[in-house]
Amino acid sequence: MSDTSKNILVIGGSGFIGSHTADILSENGHKVTILDKVSSNWKRDDQEIIIADIMNQKVLESSMKSIEVVYYFAGIADIRLAKSNPYETIELNIMGLTKALEAALKNRVKKFIYASTMYVYSSHGSFYRASKQAAEIIIETYQENFGLEYVFLRYGSLYGPRAQNWNGIRGFIEQVIEKGFLEYHGNGAEVREYIHVLDAAKLSVKALEKEYRNRSVTITGQQSIKARDMLSMIFEIVGKKVDIRYLNKVEGTSHYGITPYRYTPKESMKLIPVEFFDLGQGILNIVKDIYNNK
Repeated sequence: MSDTSKNILVIGGSGFIGSHTADILSENGHKVTILDKVSSNWKRDDQEIIIADIMNQKVLESSMKSIEVVYYFAGIADIRLAKSNPYETIELNIMGLTKALEAALKNRVKKFIYASTMYVYSSHGSFYRASKQAAEIIIETYQENFGLEYVFLRYGSLYGPRAQNWNGIRGFIEQVIEKGFLEYHGNGAEVREYIHVLDAAKLSVKALEKEYRNRSVTITGQQSIKARDMLSMIFEIVGKKVDIRYLNKVEGTSHYGITPYRYTPKESMKLIPVEFFDLGQGILNIVKDIYNNK
């Protein structure tokens, strides 16, 4: 390890953004240990992994020995799952986090980098949004009382390889491939700034720099696009006639329309990639991946 290398624990490092961030950290020369309840399909040879539940306090404490930085990606991230399971969401997203913070204090971890969301600004997102807002406040209070440095990574709409089945773009592509049409809950006017997961992972690693200490960082793309245009692009890339069935269920939805900005817990710096994956190329790669897996 070089003088700038750090011992880093990535909690939830077997998942979508967590695994990619772990990879970039390793590529940058850091010593990475992953802690997750499931094994990682993408663990590198130069990474260690601990298979454990985040609710296990003893494992959390032992895993943080000699750790300088903790990245925290664990918990429930599927908005629909969180909405239908409030107790489990609160237990994992808040109590699980608090156990990790206590373990970090006991081991004198220098920095705690927390995977949050753009939904903290919003009145949408149900219990997922509420748990993330609460988690940010708890982490800020740990910093105020105990001096634990933090960074909040507020992710926008992520897409790319290793995505879960409930990921927006991946779900749309699978529906087009399998059914030949797409049912969309909105009206097509919704706007997103999609960012490829590899671009987001690089910016997540950049958050290690001193200028982001005790700051909130918004990580979104440079490619704002309306839902109807993005969906039409998917049909064109897949090679099928556009057949989008808008359900116009905007009211009562857990997702925001044009912007998430409603409630502002704390102002945020915005990080966007200078060089980035083109949305069309990213969609094409997902299409190829789905066909290859079939």
